[in-house]
Amino acid sequence: MSVRSAMLVSLAAGTMLASAAIAEEPITIGSFLAVTGPATFLGDPEKKTLELYVEKINSEGGVLGHPLELIVYDTGTSAKNARTFAKRLIEQDQVDFIIGGTTTGDTMAAVDLVERAEIPFISLAGASVIIDPVKKWVFKTPHTDRMAVQKAYEDMKREGVSSIALIAGSGGFDKSCLKNAQDLADDYGLAVKAVEQYGKGDTDMTPQLTKIKNAGVDAVLFCGFGAPSVIVAKNFQQLAIPARLYYNHGACSKSFIEGAGAAAEGIRLPCAALVVADQLPEDDPQREVALAYIRTYEEAFGEEVSTFGGHAYDALFLLVGAIERAGTTDRAKVRDALEATRDFYGVGGIFNMSPEDHMGLGLESFKMIEVRDGNWKLLY
Repeated sequence: MSVRSAMLVSLAAGTMLASAAIAEEPITIGSFLAVTGPATFLGDPEKKTLELYVEKINSEGGVLGHPLELIVYDTGTSAKNARTFAKRLIEQDQVDFIIGGTTTGDTMAAVDLVERAEIPFISLAGASVIIDPVKKWVFKTPHTDRMAVQKAYEDMKREGVSSIALIAGSGGFDKSCLKNAQDLADDYGLAVKAVEQYGKGDTDMTPQLTKIKNAGVDAVLFCGFGAPSVIVAKNFQQLAIPARLYYNHGACSKSFIEGAGAAAEGIRLPCAALVVADQLPEDDPQREVALAYIRTYEEAFGEEVSTFGGHAYDALFLLVGAIERAGTTDRAKVRDALEATRDFYGVGGIFNMSPEDHMGLGLESFKMIEVRDGNWKLLY
């Protein structure tokens, strides 16, 4: 197996300039991310965010007097690579904690390893299966696919939708989202009249969408992310399907709008407040946290933020906060502190974790937005 990238970011030297008192022994954080491959639009901003804020934290004195050392491996969006790198981080690099797992497939490939090693692991992937059922050492920061379905269904009911169709891919996230969409439909009084799936690498979803058009539904929910999100939007427009199109939060990136162009107009989807931070009310507690992250990231990289980099931001500061509250890097104590997180204001929402909830986000932390004039528009 070839390793596309293995990067070690050790910033202890820089921190010596910031604080002569900082200890030499680093706190090591391991990460395996899809920096390249089909999910690069997810993993690249995650990597950049982690590197940026590890450097920033170290320049301000580190954590408990120790510098942070970040070790990042690029999975190339391969679950097999993810498992290999997770094993390397645990056994060879002997990291203290792990943040990573860009995709659901990458994350689930490593879950049993971190559980056996008893090392706190914060995933950056979306599927509910990651934390449902609860796994002792596994946490996550993105809203779940189940929550995305619930938010979309809530909006459908507000809009008077009664019949729907579903379209999804074959990946782990897609399948989880599709299952949740089917399971939850009755709860919202929605009749599922068509369910279509596409395969990995498919570049034309016209056959599936034609069947959906013929089903005569009020709305369509897309479960997926990456290139298929652009293809579905364009094919949907080409077929002039007379239904409202909804997406999940896997499309909460400006790269989706740029790729889909005019075909993205009118699509509704739930996203973290980060993408519409400047549209939030002045008294919204997330507004300033999100705007500060946007300013820092865009100043450093000259590109727009996405919610995916925001997931990494939340994961890092959730971990740092837990270490500080625990007053130690002892894994078990940090795990307990993570699980006890209350009122953490992140860019993805307000986190309140518990032994029953290793994500800690409520449905209210999702914002319903719509693509208008090539940009995000906050609806509520």
